[in-house]
Amino acid sequence: MRVADFDFELPSDRIALRPARPRDSARLLVVRGSEISDHQVLDLPQLLGPGDVLVFNDTKVIPAQLEGKRGQATIGATLHKREGPREWQAFLRNARRARVGDTIEFGENVSASVVEKSDDGSALLRFHGDEPVELLIERAGRMPLPPYIASRREADEADRSDYQTMFAREKGAVAAPTAALHFTPGLLEALDARAIGRETLTLHVGAGTFLPVKAEDTTAHKMHAEWGRIDAATADRLNAVRASGGRLIAVGTTSLRLLESAADEDGTIRPFEGDTAIFITPGYRFRAIDGLITNFHLPRSTLFMLVSALMGLDVIKSAYKHAIDTGYRFYSYGDASLLLP
Repeated sequence: MRVADFDFELPSDRIALRPARPRDSARLLVVRGSEISDHQVLDLPQLLGPGDVLVFNDTKVIPAQLEGKRGQATIGATLHKREGPREWQAFLRNARRARVGDTIEFGENVSASVVEKSDDGSALLRFHGDEPVELLIERAGRMPLPPYIASRREADEADRSDYQTMFAREKGAVAAPTAALHFTPGLLEALDARAIGRETLTLHVGAGTFLPVKAEDTTAHKMHAEWGRIDAATADRLNAVRASGGRLIAVGTTSLRLLESAADEDGTIRPFEGDTAIFITPGYRFRAIDGLITNFHLPRSTLFMLVSALMGLDVIKSAYKHAIDTGYRFYSYGDASLLLP
C-alpha cells in the first residue's frame, strides 16, 4: 500500500506534553466494529467482560539518551537495542563526525567506541571499563522522550516516573509501552473485582518505533528488530483463556506485536524468546488477539498502519477525525483507545 494512504492532519495543540493526572482519568475512545463512543480509562471494567485478559508489557525504560563529545564535535546517541554485554546499537545525531574507531566521551567517566556504522545513521557502540553498562547508562543518560515532546520541552525529573508504567520490571526499553501508562492500582482493583485477568510479557521497545516511514510503499519499509520473551507458563495460560471463551486484549502495540510473533497459524501462542521485526499492515490476519488498548499514533507511522490493519483504514480514519474534532490528546502522554474489531 502507499504510505500516503496513512496520512492525516493533526493540529500541534493536540500533542500531549504531560500525562493526565491521575493517570486513569485519561479519555478513552472505544471503537467496536465501526461504532465509536467516548469514555474514560476508568470505565474499562464496564467495557470488558469477566474472563477477558489484559496483556501488559513489563519492560522498563532506561535513560538511553546520551550526549557526548568526539573531540570538539557534539554527538548525540539514542540507544535502541542491546547487542552484547557492552555493546548497544544507537542512533547517532551528527553521525558524520563520528568514525569507526573513534571514542565518544559522554561525561561522568562514561565513554564508548564506535565499532561499526550503518547507512541509516545508527552505529554499534562498545562501552569502556569494567562497570556494568547498566550503571554507566544510569549515570550519564537521560530519559529518552519521544521527538515530538523532546523538541518542545526538556526532559525533567517528573519524566523519570511519568514515562514508566506501573508494570515496569525488566530493564531494556528506550521507549515506554505507553498504553499501560494509564493504569493505576485502583483501576487494577476494579478490574480484579470484575474478574478481568492480566498477564505480562516482555518486549524491549526500541527507538525505531519513532522513525518515520521514508518509503513510498509499505513493502519497501524495513522494521528495526526488538527483543521479546513469552515464557511457556504464560503462553499456556493465554491459550487457556481463549479456549474457555475469554478474549485477549493487548495493552499496547508492543504486546500485540509480540503475541502475533509468537502465534501459530491456528492462533496458538508458543513460548518465544528472541528478536521480532513483525510489520503489520492492512491485509494481515490477526491470530493471537481479540482487541487492543493503545494511544493515538503518528500519521504515516508503522503503528497507525497496525491499527488500520486491525480496524480497517476507513474506520480508523473516522475514529481519529472524531478524536481530533473532540479534543483528544495524542501520542505517548495522550489519551487512549479501545479497539474491538
